[in-house]
Amino acid sequence: MTTRTATCRCGQLQAVCEGEPVRISVCHCLDCKKRSGSAFAAQARWPVAQVTITGTAKTFETRADSGNLFTSRFCPECGSTLAYMLETQPDIIAIAMGAFADPAFPAPAYSVYESRRHAWVEITGEVEHID
Repeated sequence: MTTRTATCRCGQLQAVCEGEPVRISVCHCLDCKKRSGSAFAAQARWPVAQVTITGTAKTFETRADSGNLFTSRFCPECGSTLAYMLETQPDIIAIAMGAFADPAFPAPAYSVYESRRHAWVEITGEVEHID
């Protein structure tokens, strides 16, 4: 079974993910842009039972563009967002793809909220584009 470990920048907060993710995606919504500090966010999702998070995390709750409650977990020391959950998917946890620091991480299969995509961003490959 594949095991992947994601960490915050300082390393005190980590997520160990067992098995393959159930979804890998990029999101262009305004909340994900703010959360990631980038033009879009990339994340991989696993069933909660397959992820073990250790270290100290702070949480931040907000309403996503969809109107659903969005809870982020981030490191109180370095500020890196490690994970988030949506109230509509309580059995799924998303881990920020950059936290794996793995250039060989599998490519996203979905690109969502494309109506909010920056004109200069192009997501290529075998990707389902969803507005």
